[in-house]
Amino acid sequence: MSERLAIAGSGAIACGLAAVAATQGHVAVFARSEGSCDKAGAKVRALCERMGASVNGNVVISRDPAVLEGATFVIEAIAEDPAAKAELFRRLGDHLADDAVLATTTSSLPIGELALASGRPDRFVGLHVFNPVPKMDLIELAFPDAATEVTRGRARALCVALGKTAVEVPDTPGFVVNRLLFPFLFDAVRLMERTGLDAEAVDTCMRLGAGHPMGPLALLDLVGLDVSAAIGRTIGADVPTRIQELIAEGALGRKTGRGFHSY
Repeated sequence: MSERLAIAGSGAIACGLAAVAATQGHVAVFARSEGSCDKAGAKVRALCERMGASVNGNVVISRDPAVLEGATFVIEAIAEDPAAKAELFRRLGDHLADDAVLATTTSSLPIGELALASGRPDRFVGLHVFNPVPKMDLIELAFPDAATEVTRGRARALCVALGKTAVEVPDTPGFVVNRLLFPFLFDAVRLMERTGLDAEAVDTCMRLGAGHPMGPLALLDLVGLDVSAAIGRTIGADVPTRIQELIAEGALGRKTGRGFHSY
């Protein structure tokens, strides 16, 4: 991998990216608390073990943003909150080299707006990876209008280095996958509510009848119901009442142990 990669974040996407990148070379991870550092370190090691690889000292995790210095390609991977992302971009600004490319893993927010908030729209890219990162081959690449050809080429090359298939998509809410996927997932929730079917029945029908690797309600749990609702609002889809009720109960899916299913 020709880029010196750094990742800002410590959640599932950040750890998945770090684990994949660690098989190719050195990667730095900026986590925003000591507890996040410990959890991220354990998660990255576990993911590498599942891939049959070893961290081998290739991952450095720190709560000091100085860990990003020297990186040539920095990927932001925090919550889907434009204000939080803009604040992180401001915080990172003093630690990034002038020619470093800054990327975001947003799944639905406008790339053009985030690029402006970053202060470096010519060296900015949307790099939408999918969870679980080690298993999912696709990256949706979305560029702001100001992105240079050099930036675009480096982003494409990074995707290849990570062993992913990049598809360039328009900067439209939800890009391609989420724009098509979430109305379907939400319709599965409404069907369940309307018919009285339980979540397992709906998911089994779609797994065995449509060949889906995971049923729609289990997929919502995997994504996180809070994240799913945020994506729905961004793409203008009507978020089902049941999802909103579960969020209010703190049942966000796999990460909390309960959503449409129990874990």
